[in-house]
Amino acid sequence: MANNLSISIIIPCYNEEANIKRGVLDEVFNYLKSQKFAWEVIIANDESTDNSLELIKDFTANHQNFRYLDLPHGGKPSAVWGGIQKAKYPYVLFTDMDQSTPLVELNKFLPYFEDQVDVVIGSRGSSREGNTFIRKVGSKIFLFGRRLVLLSKIIDTQCGFKAMKTAVALKVFPQLQFFKDKSEKKGWRVSAYDVELLFICQKLGFQIEEVEVEWKNEDTSTTKGDLNARYRKESIQMLKEIWRVLKNNLKGVYDQK
Repeated sequence: MANNLSISIIIPCYNEEANIKRGVLDEVFNYLKSQKFAWEVIIANDESTDNSLELIKDFTANHQNFRYLDLPHGGKPSAVWGGIQKAKYPYVLFTDMDQSTPLVELNKFLPYFEDQVDVVIGSRGSSREGNTFIRKVGSKIFLFGRRLVLLSKIIDTQCGFKAMKTAVALKVFPQLQFFKDKSEKKGWRVSAYDVELLFICQKLGFQIEEVEVEWKNEDTSTTKGDLNARYRKESIQMLKEIWRVLKNNLKGVYDQK
C-alpha cells in the first residue's frame, strides 16, 4: 500500500467485555503497529452496560492512535456513524470487536484502496466456521431470497468487515431509514442496515467490490443477550429491512433530487 494512503478503523462496541478481555484489541494493535500506512482506531462505545467502557479507556490510554467515543445508546449503525463523523482519514473500515474476521484481512482490501474503489466489502464464503447448523441454513435462505429482489450481484451483505471512502460514508449513512426510526433503542440492535447501505451505494453509482475474507465465529460475549433470541430478532429485522428498502425504492425515497 502506498505510504500516502491512510485509513480510520471503526470498531462498534456494546457489551464486549469478554471479547476485550481475551485480547482482541491487542491483536488489532499488533497488526497495525507494523504497517507503513497511516491509521487510527476509533472504538465507538454504544453505552455498554458491562465493564467494556472501562476496559476501552484503559487500552486507549496506553496505545497511540487508539481513541474511544462514549455514545448514547442507539444500536450498531449509530455507533458506526458516530465513528465515521470523527474519522480523519479518507477511508473508513468497519470491523466487529469479536474479530471473527481478523484485521489482517485488511491486506486483501489495500489494492482496491490504491485503485480508489468507492466501497470494498468482505464476504464470508459458505463454510461460516463456528456458526450453528440453523444459522448456516438461515443464511443460505436469506441469501437466496434477498438476491432475488435486491443486490443480485452481491453475495454477502451482512459481513461486518466493510470499507468505503469516508466521503461516501458521510453521504450515504444519513440516508439510512434506521436513523429516521425514533423508537427507543434497547439492547444490541444490529438491524440489517447493511442491505440498505449497499443498495443506496449502488443506487448512487458508487463502485462496490466484494472480497472473500477469513471468517470464524469468535464472539465470546455473554452480556449482549441470549444468542438464539438475538438470532431470531436479527432474522426478523432482515426481512423487514428488505421489504422496507423495496417499498422505499418504489416510492423514490433514494432518488437524488
